Amino acid sequence: MTRPVRVLSLYEGFFAGGARVLHTDLISGLHARGSQQHSVLSIASEAHRESTRQPMAADPRYQHLLRAGIGVTTLGRSAGAEPPGRHTFTDRELLVASAAVRQADVILSLKEQPLGLLLALSERGLLPPVPVATCLHRSDPIHSGPALGWLVEATALGIVDATISCAISTDDAYARAGVDAIDRYIIANGIDTDRFRPGTPDEVGATKASLGIPASAPVVVFAARFDAMKNPGLFLRAVAEHRANRPDAHYVLCGAGMDWANPAFRELADEGGVGEADSIHALGIRDDMPAIFQIADIVALTSAFGEASPLCLLEGAACGATPITTDVGDAAHQVSGFGLVTSHRPHEIAAAWDVALGNRQTGRSASLAARDGVGRDRMVADYAGAINRLLCIEEAAA
Repeated sequence: MTRPVRVLSLYEGFFAGGARVLHTDLISGLHARGSQQHSVLSIASEAHRESTRQPMAADPRYQHLLRAGIGVTTLGRSAGAEPPGRHTFTDRELLVASAAVRQADVILSLKEQPLGLLLALSERGLLPPVPVATCLHRSDPIHSGPALGWLVEATALGIVDATISCAISTDDAYARAGVDAIDRYIIANGIDTDRFRPGTPDEVGATKASLGIPASAPVVVFAARFDAMKNPGLFLRAVAEHRANRPDAHYVLCGAGMDWANPAFRELADEGGVGEADSIHALGIRDDMPAIFQIADIVALTSAFGEASPLCLLEGAACGATPITTDVGDAAHQVSGFGLVTSHRPHEIAAAWDVALGNRQTGRSASLAARDGVGRDRMVADYAGAINRLLCIEEAAA
């Protein structure tokens, strides 16, 4: 093939979340290499999730794709708590989707949620024989709802040829759940270390000042959407334990629904014994996460389930923070040598934060030393190889 390989990514929609950050960064990196030409088909043009309305046009991932010269088509739906089933698509939507698919040599499905669309196209005879890989980003497929069944069915029918998992725990979990793709790849996440870097003293000072945080105050950052998977209640209980001994500490929470305007967040904070104090900064969705991580001494993760290869731990460490996480997915392996792993007990989490703050310089040096191993170049190269192998397999079969 002398022209660039045309790769179409399927998104359920554009909304805040690590998988969309990663996939958007991935395909823009692949597109920039020149040997592949990427485009996106998004089922939804806005999302209503975590007590927020998130329009596609305002989404940083969408804007990033446009700046990278990657075209985005949408079916104009609204994304909610449940992914769209195959029988919900209209004739017009299927024709738009079929036209996009017919222009592709390879399809990447961002997680299993968009697969209802491919099943609908297949049932109507509108799906050409294009190789499909599903990119998987969680370690608990049972929480994917009906989409897990769609993935099992699509692999059995030969619609999905390969899975690309971001973690060993992800690949194992989906295999146990009955996903039997012809090819299974494991490609660990990587991040843009040009964006996620240590801040200069002026940058750190300016960000702290903008949030009302004293220059010398230790900072714990929690970057997660307001979801049971992320277990924000556990984080808030740990904050209550920790600030009893460290009244100088400040706690910054970022993510969809992670703000005082969300009644469910406010209720959870009250239950955890955390009031709306000056030291608690619940910021909601932020588009300046490198600046937030640059002020962090600790990047915390208290997830209960579902994590595979959490980006926040890598992004925080690349900025110099010490990652401290519960043992979920590949998180413990991911931070080995520069982070700490805790139980799900609030007082033990708070104690780990104290240990990290007491060894701040050592922890910072270890995190920064790990930067070379978490960059995205290796990830982009591995995905390029997987896509090319998938295309070669399809051409050989034809």
